[in-house]
Amino acid sequence: MSDPVDALILDLLEWIGPRPREYAEVIEAWHTSCPRLPVWEEAQARGLLAREHRPGGGVFISVSKAGSALLSQRR
Repeated sequence: MSDPVDALILDLLEWIGPRPREYAEVIEAWHTSCPRLPVWEEAQARGLLAREHRPGGGVFISVSKAGSALLSQRR
């Protein structure tokens, strides 16, 4: 991981942390329209995030097993 996006993906995974966060909160904090910093999009494409639909509770985002493994390996 040497690309600036890679470092920001690690920051995203750490920011989400061990507990799921509401989708709206994650998007508000991490979605960007800058084509050079597609952090949210890259993390999803790499399978580093998991999406959970909770009945009556909305959508939550958490770090996937692959994301947790990456964090353990890199930090």
